Amino acid sequence: MKADPASQRLMLDIADIDAELHRIAHRRAVLPENAELSRLAEQLQTQRDEAIRAQIAAEDLLRESRRLDNEINSMSMREAKDNQQLAAGNLPAKALTELEHEVAGLIRRRSNLEDEMLEVMEQQEAVSADEQRASAMTAHTQRLIDDATARREVALAEIAETEAAAQTKRDAMLEHADADLMAIYDRQTKAGRVGAGLLRAGRCGGCRMEFDRGLLGRIAATPADEVVRCDECGAILVRTNESGLTRQ
Repeated sequence: MKADPASQRLMLDIADIDAELHRIAHRRAVLPENAELSRLAEQLQTQRDEAIRAQIAAEDLLRESRRLDNEINSMSMREAKDNQQLAAGNLPAKALTELEHEVAGLIRRRSNLEDEMLEVMEQQEAVSADEQRASAMTAHTQRLIDDATARREVALAEIAETEAAAQTKRDAMLEHADADLMAIYDRQTKAGRVGAGLLRAGRCGGCRMEFDRGLLGRIAATPADEVVRCDECGAILVRTNESGLTRQ
């Protein structure tokens, strides 16, 4: 097919814009804030899990301390009642002896329970420290997430502005583009190949293949308004003074 050289060069300009748009899309996809936010989200989830575990442990210890406290109080009340009976001394000798043994047993069990209560209280202090630490770490990570999110929004806004400017420039070029050339170009790009490339120093700007002298001679002999395409990648080859062509 034929197209004037200016129309062919315009395809190269469109290809340059498309390459820029591709770079912009890649930049958006690989923003460092994306990876940072992903890492922080995992970190936050881990910290929240730790906070939940600490909270559950604190609740378990609270229930245990209440149980022990109830038992200690109950034994103290029984002990006080038995001591009153002992002090009254109006029971038979055998009953008084049995009551003295019961009081001694209550004292031992109460002492053991009080030891357990002390251990539980120590555990509560440790778990409380874990809760506070987990809460502080969670709050800190959330602040980092908020900061990274704000930075990403700024970066995305800048990218969107750059992208809009490039797209506007491309749209303006399309108004002057040759329809048949654009059809070829679009088929190329939809297939994932370069639509147009500069033939520079005997090398295709699309696939970087270097042409032999015979092929370069045939291209040099081709009229300027004849559309030449790369045999390897199919890109529209745009010829300029940089192409390294000499007519035979």
